[in-house]
Amino acid sequence: MLTKKQNLLETIHGGNPDRYVNQYEALALVYGTPYTVRNPMPQKGGPNVKNAWGVTISFPEGMPGPFPVHDTEHIVCKDLTNWRDYVKAPNVIFSEEEWEPFIKEVEKIDRKEYFVAPFIAPGIFEQCHYLQEIQNCMMNFYEEPEAMHELVDYITEWELQYAAEICKYLKPDAIFHHDDWGTQQSSFMSAEMFEEYFEPAYKKVYGYYKEHGVKLIIHHSDSFAANLVPAMIRMGIDIWQGTMSTNNIPELVEKYGGQITFMGGIDSGKVDRKDWTRESIAKVVEEACQSNGTRFYIPCNTMGGPESIYPGVYDTISEEIARVSKQYFKY
Repeated sequence: MLTKKQNLLETIHGGNPDRYVNQYEALALVYGTPYTVRNPMPQKGGPNVKNAWGVTISFPEGMPGPFPVHDTEHIVCKDLTNWRDYVKAPNVIFSEEEWEPFIKEVEKIDRKEYFVAPFIAPGIFEQCHYLQEIQNCMMNFYEEPEAMHELVDYITEWELQYAAEICKYLKPDAIFHHDDWGTQQSSFMSAEMFEEYFEPAYKKVYGYYKEHGVKLIIHHSDSFAANLVPAMIRMGIDIWQGTMSTNNIPELVEKYGGQITFMGGIDSGKVDRKDWTRESIAKVVEEACQSNGTRFYIPCNTMGGPESIYPGVYDTISEEIARVSKQYFKY
C-alpha cells in the first residue's frame, strides 16, 4: 500500500494510485511561524481583531471563515492613489531563536508520509481587497491601474520576503496558499485582466518556492475559475484546491489533466449544513467520484482546510470517500 504522500504523487502524475487521496490526508498543514503569532486572527464567534496589516477581521458564528470589516471607519486604504500613506507591510524577518519552536514542531512531521505545507492566507488578490474593500478594489482595477499595479507589486515583494524566511527555516515540501478568485458562477475578473495583474506576481512567488525546494504548489480558491486554469498552470500551481462542481471538473480533467490536478468537487454548500445527514453526504461524494474519475482528481470538500462549519461533516466526508474508493481501486 502506498504512503499518503506516494499516493498523492501517483494521482497528480497520472500514475497508479491505489486509492483516492482522501481530502487533506497527505498534507501536514503548518500554521505557526513567528509572523503568524504576531498577526492575530479572531476566534469564531469572538470579538473583531485588527491584524498585522491594520485590517479589522470578523469571524461570526456559522461562517466558513474570517473576513474583513469594511465600513467607512475600518477601510485601511481610503485613497488608492496615495496607498503608501495607508499601507504598511508587517515585518517577516525574525531571528533563528524566534523560529526555533516552529522548526521543532515541523521536525515532528513524518516527511515520508506527509507533505510539510505551510498555510498562507490571504493571497495577493485578497490582500488587495482586504485593504481597500472589495467594491473599491474592483473599480480601481479599471480606474487606477497604475496604483493597483504598484500595490500588487508591493504585496508581492512582501510575499517573497516571507517565502524566503519560510524556505530558510521550515524547508517545506509543499505550500498551501489561499486566494479566492471568484464566486460560484464566475471569476471576479476576466482572464485577460487576471493575466495582467496577478499572473506575473504569482509566477514570482510560486517560482521562488519551486526554486527553493518546494515540490507542490497547492492553491485554494473555492470558486468558479475554470477560465483561469491556463494561468494557474503557467503560474506553477500543481493542485487547485476548492474546485467547485460549477467548473465542470470532468471537462477540466480531460483538457488539463497532467498539467494540474483538481481537488474538490464536494461543494461545502451542499454538504456542510445544519441539516446534514450521512445519506446526503454519501450522495454528493458518490456523484463527485463517479463524475470526476481517479486521475488528476482529489475528492475533497471545498473548504480551505481540513475542517467544516458543522461538527462531524468533514470526518463523514472522509469516511464516505474511503467507502467509495473501494469501488474504484483494488487494494
